[in-house]
Amino acid sequence: MSSNLDYLSPDLQALEEKIGAYLAAEKELGRTEIEASNLPLKAADEKASANAFEQRPPTGSFDQHPDEVQNELTNLHDDLTLLRREIIALLPTRDEWVKVNLGYGPSRVGAFRISGSPDAAPQYELRIVH
Repeated sequence: MSSNLDYLSPDLQALEEKIGAYLAAEKELGRTEIEASNLPLKAADEKASANAFEQRPPTGSFDQHPDEVQNELTNLHDDLTLLRREIIALLPTRDEWVKVNLGYGPSRVGAFRISGSPDAAPQYELRIVH
């Protein structure tokens, strides 16, 4: 008979750390996507402000911020993909929930097979309930 406290097992420590990193990366991705969606508004405000004072940018300068935001989005997507694979590899079972401790009581994580994926190379999606 399994205990309701199985999620406190030290064997799940590495999994819990990866899940914490994954959730932090998801949150950062959300912030970066919002920043990227606000870039056109910010650029328009800066242009209107520059026009009001008849200022031109220094010769040879260009705005690198949009490129930096796009690179950050790409990096975060890559990080999430890698973390997702690592978490799925650390899970002891597939197609069922595993209780983990994310710091505020039992949470659940699981890798569930995507319907329609081939039997030879099944694909799994990660689900986290916290």
